[in-house]
Parts: sequence; C-alpha cells; structure tokens
Amino acid sequence: MTVPTRTLPSGDELPAVGVGTWNISGDTVREAVRAGLDAGYAHVDTAEGYRNEDAVGDAIADYDREDVFLTSKVLPKNLGYESVLQSCEASLERLGTDYLDLYLIHWPNPAISLRETLDAMATLHDEGKVRNVGVSNFSAYQLSCAQHVSDVPIAVNQIEFHPWFQRPDLVEYCRETDTVIEAAAPLARTDIFGSEVVQDLAETYDKSPAQVVLRWAVENDVVPLPKSSSPEHVRENLELFDWELDDADRQRLDAADRDEPVYDYPSRDWTGDVYGISE
Repeated sequence: MTVPTRTLPSGDELPAVGVGTWNISGDTVREAVRAGLDAGYAHVDTAEGYRNEDAVGDAIADYDREDVFLTSKVLPKNLGYESVLQSCEASLERLGTDYLDLYLIHWPNPAISLRETLDAMATLHDEGKVRNVGVSNFSAYQLSCAQHVSDVPIAVNQIEFHPWFQRPDLVEYCRETDTVIEAAAPLARTDIFGSEVVQDLAETYDKSPAQVVLRWAVENDVVPLPKSSSPEHVRENLELFDWELDDADRQRLDAADRDEPVYDYPSRDWTGDVYGISE
C-alpha cells in the first residue's frame, strides 16, 4: 500500500498517517511498530515522555532507516537550551539513530524562554540531528510566537483533534501558515467509538469505527497518529486510502463537534514533573 504524504517546508515528505506509541511500552510497542511498518506505515511517533524510545528503537532497527519517518518530542521541563540538546542526544541514543526526521516541543512551558528553546532546535537542525522542527499542543497564539522567533520553519503542530474536538480557529491558523496538523488522540482515546454517528457510519461503510474517524481526519488534511496495542488494529487503521466518505456523511462528523477534549484541557497540572515548574 502506498500512503500519501504531506510536503514539509524542508521538502521532506511526511506520511499522511503514523503509528502512535503513547502509553504502550516493551514488547507491546515493539510488536505494534513492527506490525505497522510491515503493513506499509512509514511514520512512527514517540517522545522522551512516553518512556518507550528504547523499545521503538529496537523495532525500527530491523528496517531501512531512510524508509521510516521518525518523530520524537522534548518534555517541557527540558526546554532550556542545553537541556534540549541533551534530551535530543538521549533520544537519539535510545532510538539507535543519528537523526530525527521531526523533533517537537511536546508542550509549551511558559516558565522557559521559547526563543531559547528554538535556538537549541536550530542548533540541532544545523548539526543534522533534526531534519524538521515542530511543536505540539500549541495554541494559535503560541504557534505564531514560535514562528516569529524560530530560525527554522515550524513544520508541524501536533494537537488533540477528533470529531468531538475540532478546534476550527486553531486549524484555520495552521492552514493559513502552512503548518501541517497532526492529530494526537485522533480517536479521543476510544471515547469517540460511543458516538452514534460514528457507529452508524461504520455500519454503512462496513468499516470499523476507528477507520471511519481516521478517514474523516485524512479528508480534513490532518495527519492522524492512532495508537493501538493490537497489531491487528494497527494494520486495520492503515486501510484508509482506497475509499472515501460521501460529502453528506463527512458533514455529519463535521457537525459532531462538542469542543470536548480528552486531554488538552484549558488548565494544566503544574505540579507534575512533566513541566518541572517548582513553586
């Protein structure tokens, strides 16, 4: 199967769907990544905060590195200049590679200068350790600031996006600035399977609920990153490109927006070690 791609500012091609690896580790993530790559995925998304880079590295070691578009992310507590460099080096070592295709700021951290973080990203880019730079969980305001101060184009904003949380203003801003949108939690961490519209469309098209929702994301020019601990579901989640939704059915999903996140809430739990912000 040939997966379509999105062209990044660097000219690199980002496959239009990726293997997500949040909250799975060990043999589970190894098997999921291998199942994905064997099925035709060419895009794997991880992060230092997922604590599974060693296992992801084990899985991709059996494949031609140039055939895998590999993304990792730096935790917000590590966004100081030297910490970004150190985090990237540690991720590269765990992943068993000498470069990342895409490196993302995992979450914005208002306690650390964004300019400092992006200066470090530019250094990594200049050294060839990072081919493309992006952000994750950034609002339009935060993204516009990043674009203003970064020496390297902000290629991607990875955000929570699914039929119940469509974020039209943020999506519009990303499109206006040619920032590719990746969908974290594209299935609302399976909550979306409870949608009557999704269930009805799955029956109509003889597809799984996941396939219906992922196809809707693809048709909205969003790159979904579905995660599954089941190799069978990983394979199934790639079967998106030989069928399409009718306009009326796509509009039914468009109309399902509740502005209801499953993780990206307006406030943050600053007490956790993700941010590293002490009182």
